[in-house]
Order: sequence, then C-alpha cells, then structure tokens
Amino acid sequence: MTHRIRDVMSPGAVAVEPMTTLEKAARVMNEHNVGDVLVAYDCDLFGVLTDRDIVVRAVAEGVDPHTTAVGSVCSRPPVVTVSPEDTTDHAAELMRQYAVRRLPVVERGGCPVGMVSLGDLAVTEEPHTALADITRADPTH
Repeated sequence: MTHRIRDVMSPGAVAVEPMTTLEKAARVMNEHNVGDVLVAYDCDLFGVLTDRDIVVRAVAEGVDPHTTAVGSVCSRPPVVTVSPEDTTDHAAELMRQYAVRRLPVVERGGCPVGMVSLGDLAVTEEPHTALADITRADPTH
C-alpha cells in the first residue's frame, strides 16, 4: 500500500546554516541523535551534511573541523528532495536512482519541513520484514 510522505516522514528536520563549523554541526547531530543535517538558510536548502561527509570529506583530508564551514563540505545542489504530498513509492524510486538513504522533505517554495529515510519506508511498506525490525532498532537508518 502506498502512503504519502507526510504520513511517514520525521517532521522538523535538523538544520544548520552554511557558515556553521563542522565541529558545531557534529555537536548538533549528537544532540539530536541524527546522522545528517540539512544545510539551509531560512527556506533556502543549500545542501545536506552527513556524518560520513564530516569524516570522509573533511577529517580524512586533514581539514580543521573547528574552522571549516559546513557549506564547503556538504553535498550540494542539486539536492534530491520530495514533497509531503509525494508517495512513498516515488521516494523509494528516488533513493534507488540516486543511491541515497535519506531525502529532505520540502514544501512548495523549497522550505524544509522534515526528512524521510529508507528506514521510514521499510517500516511503512514492509512492517513484518527483518529490514523493518532492524530499522526500528537503529534510528540512524
């Protein structure tokens, strides 16, 4: 059964501004127990920063996380997004096509309102599978 994104997304995605340091973004991720944050200024989505971006694109390259802005490390446009009115099937297809595990949910005009993850889709579409059990136990999926 297909659902709407608004029914399965995590509302109120965590966001930081592009000039936020990587260190501060990592603290925000830790405080909110999330593996990624949106990089936005007001309703302008600039990109997405994941914990992996911090490790691979910054720390492993010797970049100083105390002074480096997230805007220089995050995944940049075009950022693949969905709207609250899109279907979970559409989100799953986008995740498959772009090899991503999370999608920002944006309203008309581009204002971020949440995130939808592969785990959200697995629990909704296949609530009795092993994948659904794993994603319930590990909210970072």
